[in-house]
Amino acid sequence: MRKSMWMAVALGLVLVGGPACASKKFVRTSVGEVNAKVDSLGKTVEETQERTKKNEVRIGEVDTKAEAAAKSAAAAGSAASAAAAAAKDAGAKATAVDTRVAEVEKAARRLLLEVTLSEDQGNFAIAKAVLPDTTKARIDEVIRKLKADPKNVFIEIEGHTDDRGDAVFNQKLGLERAESVKRYIYEQHQVPLHRISVISYGEDKPVAPNKTKDGRAQNRRVVIRILS
Repeated sequence: MRKSMWMAVALGLVLVGGPACASKKFVRTSVGEVNAKVDSLGKTVEETQERTKKNEVRIGEVDTKAEAAAKSAAAAGSAASAAAAAAKDAGAKATAVDTRVAEVEKAARRLLLEVTLSEDQGNFAIAKAVLPDTTKARIDEVIRKLKADPKNVFIEIEGHTDDRGDAVFNQKLGLERAESVKRYIYEQHQVPLHRISVISYGEDKPVAPNKTKDGRAQNRRVVIRILS
């Protein structure tokens, strides 16, 4: 009986102690795994922080370079604007000089001949810039009258219209008439183009009243001036 009691007690201790030992082992194992994961996460966090610091340094370098590039671009833009302004100013001065030279040259020239080609003499028709044969013949006669070589003279050609129609159209028509005469003189008599100038006065300089048919016909004209 006593022997059976001790055996029961021993069995009870085994049954009680067994699960306790197993639980401690499980806890130690779980804690170890958690610690390992924590260590791994800590290492990952440190690596991430290190990469972040490096990226921040690189971003700072990029920002610095971008700022320097922006300043350089702004400086280049300012320099380009200044150069453009200087070029514009120089161009304006050059144009003014050319104009002055042309005025001086014109004042120094001597008028050799002046001819008017108007519709009342059978020349330009209403609203037309085409050269009739009679006009071409008169131009040929003008050039033949020149005693010197035509290449050594300067020719001014003015285009005029009557006052009927739009002023802008008349300005354009007067220029077309002057250009037609210029083209004919260049092509038929080989006078260099740089020795021929054209201008349109449109309806602004009438030589007769525009109230009559005959007056309007006189105003539709081209004036040719030969200068030495």
